Amino acid sequence: MIGEKETQELAKEYGDLLEIDANLDRLVRKIELLSYINPLNIEKEKHRFFSSKYTVEPEFKYPKLKFDPYKLHRLFFSQRLERIEDDRIRKLYQEVIYYYSNMVQCIETIGKGKNFYYNSLRVYGTPTEKDVQNARFILHFADEPVVADMEKIYTADEAREYFVDFVGQYDFPLNIKFSTHIAAEAMVSNSSQALLIKKNTKFSKNQLLTLANHEIGVHLVTTYNGLQQPLKIFSNGLPKNVETQEGLAVFSEYMGGALTLKRLKELAYRVLAADSLIKGYSFADTFDLIHGQYKLNRDDAFTITLRAHRGGGFTKDRLYLSGLRKIYKRYKNEQSMDLMLTGKVNLDNEETIKYLKSMGLAHPITHKSYSFDQKLNTNKTLDFILNNLK
Repeated sequence: MIGEKETQELAKEYGDLLEIDANLDRLVRKIELLSYINPLNIEKEKHRFFSSKYTVEPEFKYPKLKFDPYKLHRLFFSQRLERIEDDRIRKLYQEVIYYYSNMVQCIETIGKGKNFYYNSLRVYGTPTEKDVQNARFILHFADEPVVADMEKIYTADEAREYFVDFVGQYDFPLNIKFSTHIAAEAMVSNSSQALLIKKNTKFSKNQLLTLANHEIGVHLVTTYNGLQQPLKIFSNGLPKNVETQEGLAVFSEYMGGALTLKRLKELAYRVLAADSLIKGYSFADTFDLIHGQYKLNRDDAFTITLRAHRGGGFTKDRLYLSGLRKIYKRYKNEQSMDLMLTGKVNLDNEETIKYLKSMGLAHPITHKSYSFDQKLNTNKTLDFILNNLK
């Protein structure tokens, strides 16, 4: 945490920069995409889709906007970046503003078909041919036998107890909320620093370990590390941070001994679902690809299809596998992960973070991801796959 004296010294030297950074922080708090992208009527539309023998396209409803997109754009671009004297930092803030502005465009077009899809592409991109090849490579491995740890027997309340116990090793608070409007079983809300747990769902022992390593061990670690930096952009997110953040989070599952071939296949299906969007597939087409051709059970196939098609075509899910590949490569090259835990940053920001550190505008991390030192994976198939991803 920064001391008062240090804060005063930074304010003296970088007053204009800190003012712009604080302005952006106030604006960005309103635009957490994940709180708008999850449909409000998932269960109802799932039932309708299954009753129609997978033919009727779901009609999803989304939360209403709590801000004026036009006004927000105007406020972003009214920041007087010319007052930031350092060229490198000024360019970084230009990129940050464009990135946040793209995020606003994503949110204001949710549920508007192709409009949203093209905005989503600008922020998250589309799977490359290599990504698709990697996904197919993973899917050709035979399923592993189901073990007791995979049985869904724990309630949402029991999951809560598990996460409270898990966070005991970390020196930060855990705020837990239950939700019925999330596509995942659990997720971190960055703006409220809360772990959201899906109500009325059952969890397996492996799933709890996976979620704990993924959501607490990385997403909350980077949230709290980011909040302790002098610049708020670390906690709000630098441009294109999702691939690195999700890569770190899945890598944490691997190092914590939670990653399974089933989970890796789930990430592969997500890539194929995201790839189906650019081919013009409807919801039913993507579902048919995952359930009909690849024979994934219908509930999981529905979830993967929903995650890709929500909003009008959401390509974020393609980044988990490519992110894992990049982070695993870094691990094999024996490069430290600490800089990547500074906040919501991406691999390409490494030199920038070092530069900001040299100026006193970034600090070493307070919280580490404990799984990174554990190396608990014993599954040789996973090692083989990760070593052979292109």
